[in-house]
Amino acid sequence: MAIKWIDDTDFFCKNQKVLYRVDLNVPMDDNLNIRDDSKIIAILPSIDVLLKKQAKIILISHFGRPNGIIQSKYSLKPIAVRLRSLLDIDIIFVEDCIGHGVVELIKHFKANTILMLENTRFHAGEEKNSNTFSKMMANKIDIYVNDAFGVIHREHASTVGVTNFISKSVGGLLIKKEINALNTIKYTPKRPFILILGGSKVKDKLCLLTKLLFKADKIIIGGSMSFTFLKALGENIGSIEVEQKNLTIVRNILSKSKNKAKIILPIDHIAILKCNKNSTTRIVNKNTFKKNEIGLDIGPKTIALYKHEIGKTGTVFWNGPMGVFELTKFAKGTFAIAKIIAEFNGVTIIGGGESTSVISILKLNNKISHISTGGGASISFLVGNKLTTLNKLGFYD
Repeated sequence: MAIKWIDDTDFFCKNQKVLYRVDLNVPMDDNLNIRDDSKIIAILPSIDVLLKKQAKIILISHFGRPNGIIQSKYSLKPIAVRLRSLLDIDIIFVEDCIGHGVVELIKHFKANTILMLENTRFHAGEEKNSNTFSKMMANKIDIYVNDAFGVIHREHASTVGVTNFISKSVGGLLIKKEINALNTIKYTPKRPFILILGGSKVKDKLCLLTKLLFKADKIIIGGSMSFTFLKALGENIGSIEVEQKNLTIVRNILSKSKNKAKIILPIDHIAILKCNKNSTTRIVNKNTFKKNEIGLDIGPKTIALYKHEIGKTGTVFWNGPMGVFELTKFAKGTFAIAKIIAEFNGVTIIGGGESTSVISILKLNNKISHISTGGGASISFLVGNKLTTLNKLGFYD
């Protein structure tokens, strides 16, 4: 690995203008109150190093999906306020990320001050990786630092394009921490290694499962993707619909896994009538779904089974909830898995926004070995995709 990191002893940035790309895409409520500031806290170590090395920090990030249109609900201003409360330093919020006014501020702002620029996605050129937009962001910048792990799989102007116009690109401490943690799964997991996958993004999870099938010792499946496996095994899954393409992939996985990883599936579910989400729930045991029912959480027998399996493990990687945890009556399975993992004494790594959110809701952060700041990014890294963002930092040299 040839990445140069900001904490390397031979990395100097005194009085240099550093464009510091971070991921501040934090969850907010309808009143623009931050519900979870863990992504903000995660960048503090890098900011501390850059300040100690007397860099002039220009902080940039995306937030939400404004689709190239300025929308107040996607402004980074509330995040700047929170960051200011966490740092003993002045933060100047700038209501754009390009333009003459921004360039003038970059040219003249003082040391011991951070410029925080507005949402890069307010410009269509960001997600299009526009050369023009990239060049404008890079204007008057000396060094580029990428610490936005959550978007390392995105080839955007602020993650890739700007590096074509800035002579030096280095990695931040958050990306370094993420890579080191995920590499333990890829190369040296403490055995037995168990993979827990859930959630609704079935295609992405199946890709990860296929890649880690011969590395994991056990694979626990929950959430929407579990029904694809159950359907592939010929089980009754009620009114749940699964994609034929995913079904083909799962049948191939099941065939290959016979002499490899042990795949563990739900043996009961919490179900309701498909057309009435306010109807009474009932526990559905194996093959006893009614035609008009859907399962929205794992049942008590499955929770007990998964607890038993997790307790005999060395490393756990969890990505994706066991059900529709946003609704209280379907949160029990996901919350139970989170608590089981938190009580586990081995190496625990959490990836994915929903799983991370559950850990935060239950205040279990301090009981987890590593909580990744990027679900899609962690999957892309683990499956071995060559990521242009990391290539630009010299990762594949």
